[in-house]
Amino acid sequence: TSPFAWLRTRFYYLLIRLYFDQEFSIEEFTRGAKQAFSVVSKLLSQRKLDLLEELVSAEVLQVLKEKISLLPDSHRDALAADIDAIMYTTEGDVRIYYDDDGRKFVSILMCFWYLNGANLPDEVPGEAKVFQIVFGDENAKEKKHLLTANYEFQREFTEGAKPDWTITRIEHPRLLE
Repeated sequence: TSPFAWLRTRFYYLLIRLYFDQEFSIEEFTRGAKQAFSVVSKLLSQRKLDLLEELVSAEVLQVLKEKISLLPDSHRDALAADIDAIMYTTEGDVRIYYDDDGRKFVSILMCFWYLNGANLPDEVPGEAKVFQIVFGDENAKEKKHLLTANYEFQREFTEGAKPDWTITRIEHPRLLE
């Protein structure tokens, strides 16, 4: 990221700690986001959308129900990310905003790069085949793909609101479109 973007996100983290949550830590948030990404991506892959109701906003869940039913098995399998297969995580956009009723919100976009061994066609655009690991002999190659996903987490900080982060956007480019 650019130095300006890095500085901007750090400024927002400072605002979050000063005005919303004195205990907020981006390191702790990132650990939780990785766990949530792994759980949600596996549930998507398994078509267990009813288990996502507490984790994902109702609007996103409705869109996912429509999209998941149309996915080929290989693309659906590629959605799943084991937590140990997450190679890199970074924060994207951080926003602090108020709605018309005066409620306070924070949203953080997280970008994940993960390895997945799904049997994707070679012509899938936008993803990179990273490894062909050979176990045993030359005939036993296992292909791994480096895939990306963007998940936006939102929390309401209005007094009396539940202190839970909710996923308000899920993007798996080239897989879940």
